[in-house]
Amino acid sequence: MVARLIVQTLLWYGGMGLLLFVAAGTVEWPAAWIFLAQAIVVSLVGGLWLARYDPALFQERLGAPIQKDQPTADKIVLTVFIVGFLGAHVLMALDAVRFRWSSVPLSVQVFGELILLISLWISFRVLRENSFAAPVVKIQEDRRQTVISTGLYRYVRHPMYAGALLYLVGTSLLLGSLRGLAAVVVLAILLGIRIQIEEKALRAGLEGYDDYAARVRYRLIPRVW
Repeated sequence: MVARLIVQTLLWYGGMGLLLFVAAGTVEWPAAWIFLAQAIVVSLVGGLWLARYDPALFQERLGAPIQKDQPTADKIVLTVFIVGFLGAHVLMALDAVRFRWSSVPLSVQVFGELILLISLWISFRVLRENSFAAPVVKIQEDRRQTVISTGLYRYVRHPMYAGALLYLVGTSLLLGSLRGLAAVVVLAILLGIRIQIEEKALRAGLEGYDDYAARVRYRLIPRVW
C-alpha cells in the first residue's frame, strides 16, 4: 500500500505539473514549483503517517474515486468536480503566466500559502478524528461506521469540504491567479450539491446522524450554511 501511495502521488502531481506548465507555456514559474513540491511532500509524509495511525482509513483513501457501491449521483458530481478541478488549474496557469491577466503582489501569494497551510491542517485534523473519511459517498458497514461529532465536527458537519475550499482559494492566490477564484465559486457549488447527496445517504443509512445534524446546524461554514 505504501508503494501504491508513492506511485499514485508521483503520477497525480506529475500530471498536475505537466498540466500547469503546458498551460503556462513555460517551466519558469517558481510559485508552481513551490506548490508541487509542497504537495508531494505533504502527500507522502501525510500518507505514511496515516498508514501507521489508521491503516483502514489509509486503504480507503487510496481507493478509486468511482466505486460500485457509490450512489450514481455522487459518481456524476464527483466526475464533474474532478474535471472542474483540473480545468481550474489550467485557468490559473493561463491567467497568472501565459496571458498575465492578473497582477498579484508577492504579499498576496504569501497570504495564499498561509491559507493553503491552514487547509492542510484542517485535513489533518479531519483524518485524525474521522476514521470513516472515505473519498466517496458510502456507508461503511463492513467497518461499523459511526457518527463522528468530536474535533472540527463539533462546528460543521463537513469540515473536510471546508478545508477543500480553502485549499482551492490558497492555491489560486499562491499561483498568482485572481481569475482562478471564479473557478473556486463553481467548485464550491459542486461541493454544495455533493454535500446534499452525502447527507441523504447518511440520514438514510447511518444511525444517529439525524440527531447529530440537529445539534450541529451548519454544514460547511459556521453561522452561514
